[in-house]
Order: sequence, then structure tokens, then C-alpha cells
Amino acid sequence: MPPKSRLSHIDARNLPQMVDVGGKRVTARTAVAVAVVVLPRALARLLEGGEIRTPKGPIFQLAILAGIMGAKRTSGLIPLCHPIALDDCRVEIKARRPGADGSAEVEVRCRASTRARTGVEMEALTGASIAALALYDMGKAVTHGIVIRDLRLLEKTGGKRDYRAP
Repeated sequence: MPPKSRLSHIDARNLPQMVDVGGKRVTARTAVAVAVVVLPRALARLLEGGEIRTPKGPIFQLAILAGIMGAKRTSGLIPLCHPIALDDCRVEIKARRPGADGSAEVEVRCRASTRARTGVEMEALTGASIAALALYDMGKAVTHGIVIRDLRLLEKTGGKRDYRAP
């Protein structure tokens, strides 16, 4: 028999498995994730007062809703991810100063929290990524040159160990 994998979602036979969290304690857990969306000049110039308004509506507000919906549906999108009830989910979108070329970076941040036997990192990461994808979808009418980058976990609390990105 092959040696046991160090990956929690792979069993001793090298097959995928859902992690058994039944024996874990229910604790408060939080996670914060971020993604950066780069808006080319054609789209960045439409920024007014921290928002871009289009015929589809205010795109930051719609992306916030999409991010929250994405976080709530994480277990249906990612195989082996436990369905958990979120106590809270917040998505914030902030435009940074325009670049020298007229582009603008937008930071999408998702914070998720729950009281559960497993963490909410995947929910925070999914929320940030779905909000970023919604920005792309809404902005592509102006330009397809939008770039989504730097999706990452910033911090998590609860469970065996806390984490804070360097």
C-alpha cells in the first residue's frame, strides 16, 4: 500500500476524500481574502466617486452581491468542500490611485465568518474571486483588457492554527 499522503483530501490509496470533521470542536472561524482587478484606462476613466455606473447598474455594488452569493455557494463549486452556514460575509471594493498609464487597480476584499468545525478560507477566496469575475463581466462591454490577479488568503483565525500573510 502506498504511503499516506500529507494532503488531507487524499486517502492512503491516493483517492480523493472529504475530510472527516465530525470529531472537531465547533469554534469561531474567520478568513479574509483579496483579489486585485486592473482596469485599463478606458474603464478606469469611468470611475467617479468610487463607483462605475453602466447601463447594467453600478458595477461595484453588483460585484459585492455576486461575491457574497459566491461565498454562500462555495461547497457547490469546489469538490470536497464542506457546506457551512456563514454567520457573516462582507465584500469591499476599493479603487486605488490611477497608474501613470491611466489604468486603475481595484482591490476586492472578502471577509467570511462562522462557528463551525471547519474553516471559511475557501468561502473568503471564492467570494473575492466571484466579485472580481463580476467586475470583469460588467466591464467587458468597455474593454476585454481587464486583468484579475493576486487572489490570496490574507488571514484566517480559528481551528488548529491562525494564519496571517507576510
